[in-house]
Amino acid sequence: MDVSYDGAALHGWARQPGQRTVQGDLEQALAMVLRVPVDLTVAGRTDAGVHATGQVAHCDVPRPVWEEHRQRLVRRLRGVLSPDIAVRAVAETSPDFDARFSALGRHYVYRLTDDAAGPPPLRRADTVGWPRRLDDAAMTEAAGLLLGEHDFAAFCRRREGATTIRTLLALDVVRSGPLIKVFASADAFCHSMVRSLVGALTTVGEGRRPPEWPAALFARTERAGEVPVAPAGD
Repeated sequence: MDVSYDGAALHGWARQPGQRTVQGDLEQALAMVLRVPVDLTVAGRTDAGVHATGQVAHCDVPRPVWEEHRQRLVRRLRGVLSPDIAVRAVAETSPDFDARFSALGRHYVYRLTDDAAGPPPLRRADTVGWPRRLDDAAMTEAAGLLLGEHDFAAFCRRREGATTIRTLLALDVVRSGPLIKVFASADAFCHSMVRSLVGALTTVGEGRRPPEWPAALFARTERAGEVPVAPAGD
């Protein structure tokens, strides 16, 4: 399944008791339409408030159920899902496909503006207003020093048994007027890694740290408390 969602009212991807989540809503909708229990696997879990335009998830269903619903599944899911979650497409895949482990990379875009007026009203849900002017050239310099395979423990909220070694494939800072987009690509991201990377880059952009500072944190073996976690963005 190709999935998109506006995460503003959602408590992230993973199902949680008593909370609206993407997984919880999707599994409930699929079970209602297919009339069988559904357990989703996702390419990458997202935090509360984070949006997605190209999320990928899979589930296993009996062959007769799939054949019965395949032609109408997207339309029927539209009828039962809330407007902030959409299944854009569904397709049958090979039995050995796994949305999490078959993914070759994950890609994020973080949008922020240092315009004194804040984000445009129609983009306020996916663009963070930054209160101070940012030096995007310094941010770009700092970003380039973070590329490659490293232990990103300083930028992650550690999960029991999970590695913090990641390969950062791209970290690009692109300014267009007052809008700054941070494009991040990696083989995988650990918990809060993208927002921590953006937090470190904005610290450099504000002139409070030199461009070499974020990369120097690779020497750490645990979360660096001085690295701010940027607010949830796109």
